Amino acid sequence: MAFKKDDVVIIEPREIFVGKKDAPITLVEFGEYENEECAKVNEIVKQLLEEFDGKIKFQFRHFPLTLIHQRSLKASESAIAAAQEGKFWEMHNVLFNNRRNLGTTSLKLYSKEAGVKNKKFLDDLVNGVYGWQVQDDLKEGHTRGVKELPAFFINDAPVSGKPTYANLSTAIKNALKKTKSKSAAPKKAQAKSPATKSTARQKQRA
Repeated sequence: MAFKKDDVVIIEPREIFVGKKDAPITLVEFGEYENEECAKVNEIVKQLLEEFDGKIKFQFRHFPLTLIHQRSLKASESAIAAAQEGKFWEMHNVLFNNRRNLGTTSLKLYSKEAGVKNKKFLDDLVNGVYGWQVQDDLKEGHTRGVKELPAFFINDAPVSGKPTYANLSTAIKNALKKTKSKSAAPKKAQAKSPATKSTARQKQRA
């Protein structure tokens, strides 16, 4: 049976991450590809992924500021298009490296550089095939209170202060301490449970 266009499953940005799937820390960034601060922080994120290897997974969510960066929307769509071939992060980095030249035809060239083979890549961009996915990210960003970029969240909690290496690293370390204390708490509770059972037995005998 031939698939209809509506039957094609699109890999959503919220499903894309780098790092261990079951990592205790989820680091989420809302950003866009024409923003200079987002480009700078992209290098910081690479450092964090190395420092906390195995402890964090990172997601990039799209929040194009189209009023000041008209090309950021199509750039976001192009990253999602690349994700359909498992090339999101390759395209993500190429876009930041070329952030001052993100015309639609240039995006096609960058997709080849990222290893994307889809011959309909340019047509998909022109037709806005991945526009809804970008809009979903925008809506989620607004719901989370995103106003300035880049905006970071650690395990759904917003990170305050400038997204410097020092600030983000400290915030991750603090979040790791919290997750360790939470995982330690149930063990203490379990240790008490045998005593509780024996007490219950004694009452029954009485």
